[in-house]
Amino acid sequence: MSIRNNVLALVEEEGPLSKAEIFRALAVNGNLEKEMKSLLKDMVKDGVLYRDEDKRYRASEKEGLMAGRLQGNEKGFGFFVPDDETLEDLYIHGTKMNTAMHNDRVLVEKIPPKDPEKGEEGRVVTVLERANHRIVGIFDDAGKFGFVKPDERKISMDIYIPGKRTAGAREGQKVVVDIEKFPTPNRKAEGKIVEILGYPDEKNVDILSIAYALGIDLEFPREVLEEAEAIPQTVPTSAIAGRRDLREIPTFTIDGADSKDFDDALSIEFLENGRYRVGVHIADVAEYVVAGSHLDKEAYKRGNSVYLLNKVIPMLPKELSNGICSLNEGVDRLCLTLLAEVDDAGKVYDFDICESVIRSDRRLVYTHVSDLLEDGKIHPSLEGLEAALIKLNEIARARKKMRNERGNIDFYFEEPYIELDDEGRPISITLYDHREANELIEEFMLLANETVSETYSKKKLPFIYRIHEEPSQEKLELLNSIIRPFGHHIDLTRDVTPKDIQKITQGVVGKDEESLVQTMVLRSMQKARYSDQRDIHFGLAAVYYSHFTSPIRRYADLTIHRVIKQDLNKTLDQRLVDRYKMSFPDIADHISETEKVAQEAERKVVDVKMAQYMSDFIGEEFPAKVSGITSFGIFAQLENTVEGLISYASLDEFYRFDEDNYTAVGERTHREIKMGDPIRVVVVGTDPIKGKIDFGMAGEENSKKDKPERTGQ
Repeated sequence: MSIRNNVLALVEEEGPLSKAEIFRALAVNGNLEKEMKSLLKDMVKDGVLYRDEDKRYRASEKEGLMAGRLQGNEKGFGFFVPDDETLEDLYIHGTKMNTAMHNDRVLVEKIPPKDPEKGEEGRVVTVLERANHRIVGIFDDAGKFGFVKPDERKISMDIYIPGKRTAGAREGQKVVVDIEKFPTPNRKAEGKIVEILGYPDEKNVDILSIAYALGIDLEFPREVLEEAEAIPQTVPTSAIAGRRDLREIPTFTIDGADSKDFDDALSIEFLENGRYRVGVHIADVAEYVVAGSHLDKEAYKRGNSVYLLNKVIPMLPKELSNGICSLNEGVDRLCLTLLAEVDDAGKVYDFDICESVIRSDRRLVYTHVSDLLEDGKIHPSLEGLEAALIKLNEIARARKKMRNERGNIDFYFEEPYIELDDEGRPISITLYDHREANELIEEFMLLANETVSETYSKKKLPFIYRIHEEPSQEKLELLNSIIRPFGHHIDLTRDVTPKDIQKITQGVVGKDEESLVQTMVLRSMQKARYSDQRDIHFGLAAVYYSHFTSPIRRYADLTIHRVIKQDLNKTLDQRLVDRYKMSFPDIADHISETEKVAQEAERKVVDVKMAQYMSDFIGEEFPAKVSGITSFGIFAQLENTVEGLISYASLDEFYRFDEDNYTAVGERTHREIKMGDPIRVVVVGTDPIKGKIDFGMAGEENSKKDKPERTGQ
């Protein structure tokens, strides 16, 4: 039995016990005390044990307690979401929160509900782990002290700021607060202001607020910058020795017009046997970011770059991301290169992975390349490369066809393109133009990612994989119940393959139910993540997959570059292999989490900018389609993807959500509202801080009244 199990068994049988009593009972001597304290701390954090008011340890499950997360509400109550997904959420009344704040990990006990029809209730027994150590909000100056109202409305309590901790903040400014004392039953949380962002309407304050609130570091530590500044910005002759010299092969990058960091380039050679040698050249970041250095530790901490419209928060300082690691036009750069011999059908006959030196001849832009591939228009930047680009595109299309035949799942969602003015204000929202050049690059990056992953999986070396597991049976059953009324069905009597899902997504294109089915299929999928163990990438229908092509902006890619380089140079000894086997599981978990944070930040910035944009259209009508139906209202989406909520409370009659058919049904008229229905909406209100938009149904008596109250969110 493990020490952890011994501790749990002891507390279950003889508890509650103090720390000293546990040490005595298990004969913990001085050498083991530190480890035992750490173990007890972890067991409390996990919710297996908890400490009562007398600081004695109790066994949570034996006492009928459940561990999970608290989801707050701006009105002061909350909902408990158990770790055990088989258990129901519990409503937590404001008087039963026991100082817990939004997103805290808590232990909860069930209590008799005051109104059984409203669901089960609970009481927070103790807070296991605090989630909100740093908060962004608006400063309220009360003279000798102040308060900060959090932007995150689910944190319902203000933060008290003593007079000496205000850092000179002024009334109404956005500030960053570090909490120094968490709330007690009789006192608010207390903190100090560590950053003044500015007034809410000043440039980039909204974006900075989101980044700070999610714990994304905007500045690099001094020691990291010093290491970056010490790296030469040119490639010395000595660094080229032993590398494949590809500088004479015409090579080019294809990126957005505003891009500044170029971590991939392409080349193509026409071979005498009628085939082609395609080069996928990836910046050799691992040559400059040494494992264990300050640069490396900071890159690991960040996990990835974060792209917040006009604000990029890079994983690496600009000396690397925009400088020596970026495959800029006309300069020598070190790369890891995949050279693949392919035919017109996209079949790979042979390949080589090598350290190389390249010199990008052209910096091409997606728009110009797409104009050539789609309409034959030749921008001056493309002259002389027409044949190469056209052939690469033909091969890319053939590769896409091959992937589709094996079951690649495409989701047909429009993406918004938000244009900002010089002050960061949104001036237009249109649809992102995903064109031929974008798909060309995607296909060759996928080729490189799959080839590298398969190669190193078969070498049985430690590696980081990008995996996307099969959907769960439970989620597929729910999906079937939703798509069945539209005549679609997935056979669950056998193993579901990507082909089965692909058939559904392709079968609804252009139909009324397209939006609903595509959305619900996406929700039924697992989340892609990083892992040190190879598994399928279900969405790509790929047996082998890793992220290899963006080491400037992803730590996953940088990590496997090190393995590849050490393997190529025959320096990957058993000591390193053992170290990687130990560290890669933690690295995979960590960068999966930082990716989630980046995605949340990017989503929130889009929501905020959309709400800002729609603030200028209060009272105006727009054509829309129903994009979501819930128990509290109907979501409608404009042609430019802006989405808002039509609260049932704003309509002329009460609507009931029919879960079986995914419709909203009027109680009086029996009017049925379905996903994809065309409607006209009026903009009722916006909340740019929360990134929320409220619509009304055009023509409804109540549509233009005061903004309806949001419920259930």
